[in-house]
Amino acid sequence: MTQQYSQGTGKQEAIARVGMVRLAAVVLLGAGLWCIPVPFGVELRAWRLLAIFVATIVGVILRPMPMGAIGFVAVAFAVLSGTLTIEEATGGFGSTVVWLVVAAFFIAIAFVKTGLGIRIAYQFMRILGSRSLGLAYGLVATDLVLAPAIPSNTARAGGVIFPIVKSLCASLGSDAQQGTERRIAGFLTFTSYQGVVVTSAMFFTAMAANPLAAELAAQQGVEITWELWALAASVPGLLSLGVVPWLIFHLYPPEIKRTPEAPELARKRLREMGPMGWDERVLLVVFVCLLSLWILGGVLGVHATATAMAGVAAMLAAGALDWEDILKERNAWDTLVWFAVLVMMASQLGELGLLDWFSGRVSGVLVDSHWLTALLSLSLIYFYSHYFFASNTAHVSAMYAPFLALALAVGTPPLLAALVLAFFSNLFASMTHYGTAPAPILFGSGNVALGTWWKLGALISVVNITIWLGVGSLWWKFLGLW
Repeated sequence: MTQQYSQGTGKQEAIARVGMVRLAAVVLLGAGLWCIPVPFGVELRAWRLLAIFVATIVGVILRPMPMGAIGFVAVAFAVLSGTLTIEEATGGFGSTVVWLVVAAFFIAIAFVKTGLGIRIAYQFMRILGSRSLGLAYGLVATDLVLAPAIPSNTARAGGVIFPIVKSLCASLGSDAQQGTERRIAGFLTFTSYQGVVVTSAMFFTAMAANPLAAELAAQQGVEITWELWALAASVPGLLSLGVVPWLIFHLYPPEIKRTPEAPELARKRLREMGPMGWDERVLLVVFVCLLSLWILGGVLGVHATATAMAGVAAMLAAGALDWEDILKERNAWDTLVWFAVLVMMASQLGELGLLDWFSGRVSGVLVDSHWLTALLSLSLIYFYSHYFFASNTAHVSAMYAPFLALALAVGTPPLLAALVLAFFSNLFASMTHYGTAPAPILFGSGNVALGTWWKLGALISVVNITIWLGVGSLWWKFLGLW
């Protein structure tokens, strides 16, 4: 017992030391930027806020503390140093986009609590699961249905899809610990992950960084609505969801091609769950109403955030959600803090003129290029730089606004530039086993070797880029985006 305690204490101390080293690196970086002479044409407050912003983003990447804590420290320092007033520093907490994401997290609780997400997955498995490829499409279809209302791809992949994959693979005798992952576990695990990457790009509310990208675009005068995002992503997204599982099936084929056990397992699980209860029925009605109002909100004059908050209120009133459930949702409250801080700092950097200064200095390099060539170059750099990021949010926070500013400076149609970068802010996670939060969860199963994950991920990144910039551009032309 004493030895185990000593080992546990030693491990905690090692983790604490690593955290302190990372925190020191963040502080030193911020201090270094703070002390650099202010470039000509830049306001002193803007330069100091940039130093705080860069240090915050590096902190988000290195994680010496939780993201919410990093944001809180950044706000306190910005105020105490005189860089921002307290009113400016807390302005992000009144952002409608921030509260849209928080409300959507509360809606996600209901899908897990009521079991509706699991029920939807088993229904798809029952219908499509007689073959391994059909089973993969069933898992992808489940995620597609859940994506509009669950802004956490981690909740969808880790809370709904992956537990079903584990249960199914166990029933089929496919397990990494037994060396039988190639029977079907590897194929289903990797395909499920790539499906989550695509569905996250298809809806404004499918991933927490999507509203952040929309807010950063709005600060440069480009308004992206929920319905426009979904409409623009629908054709390339559905095509990717059709092509990618088929491609994985042929490049990384499972040993089991037919899975007659899967539909039977689904029917068994559905019988155990019984008929839909009151809470599930309430959630289903609320879900349909949410989608309808998000799609028609522009016509009806109903704001997307008001719709999300009304959905939460309806579930609280009907008892499908308890207030205790909301108070216990740590991810939502953590997101509220760091998201509000990032929105605030990005907004203040724009108001202080730093983005205009940046785009004015750098756009000269691209001035002789056609906007289409410039957009392609910027998009590919933005996409493949994700090899250096372990978080979609950190990548969007650091690079979306300046890359959009450059695209706009060379004459790219505003909505086209904003949407391409927003879609790529999800699709670039396909490449690595750390690119977004669900990746370590699924990779941690051991069902897919590291080399396989990277090689297939790189190939799929090319396929997705080809689909979204090829077929997608024709669709966007039809929609009048360029």
